[in-house]
Amino acid sequence: MPVTPTYPGLYIEELPLNSHTITPAPTSITVFVGYTHPYKTKVFGEAVRIFSFSDYERAFGGLFSSGLVKSRVPDAVYQFYLNGGSDAYVVGLQPKFLDASGPVVNVVGQFSDPQFKPIAKAPATTANAGIVFTAREPTDQIPMRVAISNLKASSPLPGAPLDTFDVVITYGTRVESFRGVTINPAGPLPDARISLGTSTLAVAAADTGGYGTAMQTGSYPFTQAFPAGFNTTFTEADFIDVFDENTSLDKVQIFNLLLTPGIYDNAINSAALAFAERKRAFVIMDAPEEAAADDSDPLLTPVDLLVANKPLSQNGAIYFPYLLSINALTSAQVEIAPSGYVAGIYAKEDVNRGVWKAPAGIETTVLNTTGVVPRGNMTDPRQGVLNPLGINCLRAFPGLGTVVFGARTLVSGNDAFQQWWYVPVRRMTLFIEQTLLANLRWVVFEPNDEPLWVAIRTSIENFMLSLFNQGALQGSQPSQAFQVKCDHTTTTQDDINNGIVNIVVAFAPLKPAEFVIIKIAQLAGQTQA
Repeated sequence: MPVTPTYPGLYIEELPLNSHTITPAPTSITVFVGYTHPYKTKVFGEAVRIFSFSDYERAFGGLFSSGLVKSRVPDAVYQFYLNGGSDAYVVGLQPKFLDASGPVVNVVGQFSDPQFKPIAKAPATTANAGIVFTAREPTDQIPMRVAISNLKASSPLPGAPLDTFDVVITYGTRVESFRGVTINPAGPLPDARISLGTSTLAVAAADTGGYGTAMQTGSYPFTQAFPAGFNTTFTEADFIDVFDENTSLDKVQIFNLLLTPGIYDNAINSAALAFAERKRAFVIMDAPEEAAADDSDPLLTPVDLLVANKPLSQNGAIYFPYLLSINALTSAQVEIAPSGYVAGIYAKEDVNRGVWKAPAGIETTVLNTTGVVPRGNMTDPRQGVLNPLGINCLRAFPGLGTVVFGARTLVSGNDAFQQWWYVPVRRMTLFIEQTLLANLRWVVFEPNDEPLWVAIRTSIENFMLSLFNQGALQGSQPSQAFQVKCDHTTTTQDDINNGIVNIVVAFAPLKPAEFVIIKIAQLAGQTQA
């Protein structure tokens, strides 16, 4: 604070710091948008932050398998965390179905209505009595059964009904067992008369007749109780609406990566990319599931033909092909979209090396896969065709496993966007932009003159110097690696009068060494020993 001198001598005045420390922005907060569990998702259409797959299971019900719901989100989130991801948001979309007459029907929220849920009925010894078990998982692809056994009477009185029994529910690799389940005749109708406790597979309700009458021992399959002609659909609007202004996702202050796993649709992709550009984020896209590496199979279409009309944006990259893995619900081999794996690799490389390092190469071994799908195998010359087109390939190499082997953006090969051909260059720029935007808010309403400009330059130069010292920029000297200008050459008197301060930050990004040329020569005419 200022001092008031009153006597001859020395005075000390502490001056406020005129520069501000800049905290680097995050680089791999990932957003997943798509259909989630139709029966267990707690809230649809809202961006929910999660930090592990356990968080995802609690909020969105975890993995599920159904031909009625087109969704790759659970698998993508699962692979994201296995491959290095740590921070994410999920926007779960509500599945919709079309019945034979055409109207769209929402199945979520009709938990007790057997018309829209797989059910099994264990009959009692009395006509029309029994228990209706309603599945909490789709059963159109993975069968579910409920087994009733060990019938007993809960009352010691002679002739008491056998109303206590054991229940075993089987669903793929998951098995739940409940001992001593009892019907309570005094409970309110119908659900409170019987409980399966902590079951995640099914709930039970007693029929309206014959309460307390013993169930019959047996094993009963669940049947999908959808009306005839019921089928799945997904609409572009379900996704595009998420990217509108003032949505829950739009209000997330900062995220870095955006995925719509398993969806290749030009309208959805274009909306996602436009949203990402506005939010300074980067989109990781999946190539079409049916795409092939080449034209060797006349029944398959090469990937470059299927994505020939892909949207052009420097804020996105596309990855091919799908990967093989083991379904945790059935132990069967399944095909999984690559974007979740790749997002995890991005996150791991950001931590280990930095956002300026291309998320590709032999160190980017993809975990929890047995390799690429057979139609995705390719040769080096074939990748030489796809690479300039901005189609990033995942490839399996002997001794290395499956790795990400491409780091091109969607504008690769387009001379108008040459500075943005590479994923790390674009992501590095977005990182710097997000960092400066988040850390320069203190500038607002400060006096727009030389002291402010000096403070701005000092803060940004310190930040850029820290990047240079980490090896994130080209050049052997800081002056070769970056420049920061904020003075009368960038901010005119008219700017000052209008309350504007202009800051120019230039930097020399690192570009990946895609093509390493080794020249070998032999020495001739050597003296023989």
